[in-house]
Amino acid sequence: MSGPDALTRSVLADQVKERLLESILDGSYPPDSRIVETAVAKELGTSQAPVREALRGLEALGIVEITPFRGARVRRLDSAELLEAYVVRSAIEVLGARLAMARLTDDDVAALLAIGEDMRRAADAGDGRALAIVDASLHEKLIQLSGNSTLLRVWRSLEPMSRTYITLVGPGSDPQWTAALHDPMLDAIRARDTEAVVAAIESHFDEVRERLAGSLPDVAEQQDQAGAPRARATS
Repeated sequence: MSGPDALTRSVLADQVKERLLESILDGSYPPDSRIVETAVAKELGTSQAPVREALRGLEALGIVEITPFRGARVRRLDSAELLEAYVVRSAIEVLGARLAMARLTDDDVAALLAIGEDMRRAADAGDGRALAIVDASLHEKLIQLSGNSTLLRVWRSLEPMSRTYITLVGPGSDPQWTAALHDPMLDAIRARDTEAVVAAIESHFDEVRERLAGSLPDVAEQQDQAGAPRARATS
């Protein structure tokens, strides 16, 4: 199919994918639950074709798995895979921060700090879901400000995986800890100190990985068997 019909279906599939991702993140579809194409199509008032395409997109992100004759299920993420994704995200965000800091305007700084304020308000309200969304938006904004569209695409392919895990099956969340984790990054952005931003991002991901690894005994066991060093926070 080509032309306007193909474009319309592609746009619709993207919209369905976002709706499904939102439902996965808010727990409407917990890990291992089935996503039935016909039910989603009926709920959203569309045909099955864009739903099928949306599910393939989520499969490419590692969020769902599609099995012949059994359909789609929300994927229960492998803990070691999640920690590997954080290593890659750290490297991507360090590169993004270096590129962004070289082009940052006063308005850009103000926008990033405003997101930080939104994060603090969500933490004070104890709203973990809102905090997860604002948290992601801060990281995404910094990548957007890098001006590198390829970097942004790669980042977006990894972020839903980690946010799905944290939202649904991660250890008991501490909103204040999560918000405070971003303070060094925001302080460095305010000071326009590129190296301090880089150090804050690296420390941020080290702390998150350490917290997850410490709460997931299967990760520690896998790392011991593989002879790999355990994630640790830097001082």
